[in-house]
Amino acid sequence: MVELQYLIFVVIILALVFDFINGFHDTANAIATSVSTRALYPSHAIMLAAGFNFVGAMVSTGVAKTIGGDIVSSASLVNEKTLIAALIGAIFWNLLTWWLGLPSSSSHALIGGLIGAVLISVGVNGLNLYGIGKIFLGLIFSPAIALLTGIIIMNIIFRLFARANPHVLNDRFRRMQVVSAAMIAFSNGSNDAQKSMGIITLALFSGGFIAEFEVPTYVKVMCAAAMAIGTATGGWRIIKTVGGKIFKLEPPSGFAADLNSSCVVFGATLLNLPVSTTHVVSGSIMGVGTAKRINAVRWGTAQQMVKTWGMTIPITAAIGAASFALVEFAF
Repeated sequence: MVELQYLIFVVIILALVFDFINGFHDTANAIATSVSTRALYPSHAIMLAAGFNFVGAMVSTGVAKTIGGDIVSSASLVNEKTLIAALIGAIFWNLLTWWLGLPSSSSHALIGGLIGAVLISVGVNGLNLYGIGKIFLGLIFSPAIALLTGIIIMNIIFRLFARANPHVLNDRFRRMQVVSAAMIAFSNGSNDAQKSMGIITLALFSGGFIAEFEVPTYVKVMCAAAMAIGTATGGWRIIKTVGGKIFKLEPPSGFAADLNSSCVVFGATLLNLPVSTTHVVSGSIMGVGTAKRINAVRWGTAQQMVKTWGMTIPITAAIGAASFALVEFAF
């Protein structure tokens, strides 16, 4: 029992570390557009994002239940060592891609790490293939949806303000970006923080510390705070990629990208689907850029990002599997 409590404590600490890293890794999602268009000073943007990340993380637990219940076939098949290995894989990948300035997906990293750790510990029977398939569909289609809806929203803005004075238009949309930045920060918190909530709740449930798979309030507060603190530290390496290397954003396109991203991500939250805010925001920026003209998007950067996305789950699954072997040996 003492060892079990110790391992539960390790899972909670690693999950909060993952949430913290997720915060500064994905800060770019919420503030890259508003910073790149100079709608907000970087320090102001980060504090706004941190605050709304926290609020968003407290509004729902549906995504947490999906992470905890739809990847593994039964909570009884998952122990603390499996969860520790999964978190190690996700944390390693997040730190590596942050260092390289690549906007990869924390969601993909966590799911990949968990799949690899479960496969090596109990085999394919430990995986809920139907649930994983549903999650994969959300992860794959969300950036494509964001790209298409980004084109639509940007074209609507073009039509509505075709005769507006460019200087006045930029000034007005720069002010509106404060609202859109808050919206994407809120939706980011509503989806991303729940992933750590799901892991911690799964550990508590499988260890018999809670009677049913419901996220305790203290878990929600811890995860929301960890993400908000991580967001407050910033993520400048990735901000440079998202904010300037995909498409040169202007205030109207920055507003359109943020508005579109927040709707797609929060829509996924309402459907209890974990999606990658990184992918959605990147898809939105590609969409608003394409609406201006297709060659305005730096497709070379976009291609590099897509390759990173495709590598995330296989690599983190391999790291999760290898980590499980090490954790099993260590404990």
